[in-house]
Amino acid sequence: MGQESIFTPHTDAMNEARSRAEEIALNRINVADRELYRSDTVLPYFERLRREAPIHYCADSEDGPYWSITRFDDIKNVELDWPNFSSEPSIVLFEAREDDLGGLPGDSIESVPSFIAMDPPKHTFQRKAVRPGVSPKQVRSLEATIRERAAKLLDSLPVGEEFDWVEKVSIELTTQMLATLFNFPFEERAKLTRWSDVTTAIPGDGVIDSWDQRKYELADCLQTFLDMWDERAAAEPAFDMISMLAHSPDTADMNTRPLELLGNMMLLIVGGNDTTRNSMSGGVLALNEFPEEYGRLRADQRLIPNMVDEIIRWQTPLAHMRRTVSRDCEYGGASFKEGDKVVLWYLSANRDESMFEDGDRFRIDRHNAREQLSFGTGIHYCVGAHLGRMQVQVLWEEIMKRFSRVEVTGAPTRVRSNFVRGYSHMPVRLHAA
Repeated sequence: MGQESIFTPHTDAMNEARSRAEEIALNRINVADRELYRSDTVLPYFERLRREAPIHYCADSEDGPYWSITRFDDIKNVELDWPNFSSEPSIVLFEAREDDLGGLPGDSIESVPSFIAMDPPKHTFQRKAVRPGVSPKQVRSLEATIRERAAKLLDSLPVGEEFDWVEKVSIELTTQMLATLFNFPFEERAKLTRWSDVTTAIPGDGVIDSWDQRKYELADCLQTFLDMWDERAAAEPAFDMISMLAHSPDTADMNTRPLELLGNMMLLIVGGNDTTRNSMSGGVLALNEFPEEYGRLRADQRLIPNMVDEIIRWQTPLAHMRRTVSRDCEYGGASFKEGDKVVLWYLSANRDESMFEDGDRFRIDRHNAREQLSFGTGIHYCVGAHLGRMQVQVLWEEIMKRFSRVEVTGAPTRVRSNFVRGYSHMPVRLHAA
């Protein structure tokens, strides 16, 4: 199957989306519509908002009313202003009613307490407890393990036969690393992948059928980590995430607040799984959509480190972060009321023409790729950014030793989410070097 038959339908859909985005009344634009992410046709709507209404109010959506911030500089400014734009109580747009959830509060990763959904000083103490596990020094010490696992996995893949890259590579490599970070039973690591998927799911998206199902699965997650917590707290301090939390003076009593423990475990699982795995898949798709860049990569593999940041910019594995207005305030000519939801669309910022020239294009030598906002900024800058970059870089270094091309052979299947911008399936075929 040739490239044209794979990508032409998506190009046609994107052209139709551009027409709709220009024709729709500005006040009816809803960039939180999950179908726009499943079909990957949301970008033209962001382009129009950046041009005509960079601070935009949507009065009616499945997620309720919300403000959108779509330009790069505005997103940085709002994210840095945590006294006015709080991370509490949630950093996702959607909030479920408790009766929808069968008694387990929250519909996703941040609707139960976790340090990403906290402001200083509590955020500072909890983040500090886990930071050593993913510090630059610790990440460098993990490089040999990351490389060994990537090499072993790539050597096991069939050359010339079609298979699912998401399942065989992206999920497997990131789940192995999660198991290492938690010192989780390696033979049971598939549970981590499942809990990650359940954490960000809502009924009807193909992951869970009901809120009750989500409640029961996350209850199992919580009990597993409570048992592990007791075990690690009774042992000598070790360098895994659970042990560090159990032995830190600021978090040692977290097991007495089970929902807070669950929230932080969910945060660490999603942060270490969804983001990296979708960058691993997104990079393959980007190089297939822009084959001239694949040629440049084959000609000069020294571009891989810069390409990693360009992959993360182009993919933007988490489309947004939400803030909640703490007190009436103004910014950029807009008046915000206490309690308003304000959505920072990283996906839009990473395509902002004022920051990234021809931002929809994938360029592995983009001079400012590292300035992308996928990791956030300020006090909430992603604690695992070093590890995420390292995993993607090592994977591509090992790919280029073995294969001349990872060919995408069919349209990828995208998840129906306005938070995780990711893939559930991506058929590929490997071509030997």
